Amino acid sequence: MNLLKTTSLIKKYGKQPNEMTALDSVEIEIAEGEFVAIVGTSGSGKSTLLHMLGGLDRPTAGQVMVDGKSIFEMNDDELTIFRRRKIGFVFQQYNLVPILNVYENIVLPIELDGNRVDTGYLDHLVKTLGIADKLNQLPNQLSGGQQQRVAIARALITKPSIVLADEPTGNLDSRTSQDVMGLLKLTSKQFNQTIVMITHNEEIAQLADRTIRIGDGKVVGGNTK
Repeated sequence: MNLLKTTSLIKKYGKQPNEMTALDSVEIEIAEGEFVAIVGTSGSGKSTLLHMLGGLDRPTAGQVMVDGKSIFEMNDDELTIFRRRKIGFVFQQYNLVPILNVYENIVLPIELDGNRVDTGYLDHLVKTLGIADKLNQLPNQLSGGQQQRVAIARALITKPSIVLADEPTGNLDSRTSQDVMGLLKLTSKQFNQTIVMITHNEEIAQLADRTIRIGDGKVVGGNTK
């Protein structure tokens, strides 16, 4: 079953004669529970595509379908709630709140929604990610790899069906990168997540179930299951 699907997705920036096409009629399908890497060179459109999949930016034309529903038929408030409840984001720069400790950073999306924290799930999550002993520390007291683990925990705490990861190993050394990828694969299976990750690293991409290649705003390979 396809959880994520794009139909003739187009994104253009600027106006003629300086108009730039970032995405050119992109059509992809991603199954529930699949771990997909989207690869391409800088400027290929992969980050733009990830932002579209997560509803962070609206397309010029075309659709992004999640569970058979077009997310861009929602208004901005509905889209914000949808993102918070359905999608977990892992950013390259971590985007942790510096004045909040690890625990507070992880549970922030739940508290923004006014919901109670599932403490059993939280305990399982932080033990799986190896940060159970870091909950009272501030982000600046952690290594880059530990901060990325906190970011992953924050992305998973709402039990989203989709996790979107933007170059999650881009700032990490090779050993920590392998650890983070292993954890993403583990949590994908353990918590039944659909993961879409963008990367320029071919070695990292090979750890995914499937690779989709983007070039000049178009799918140029790998869009088959």
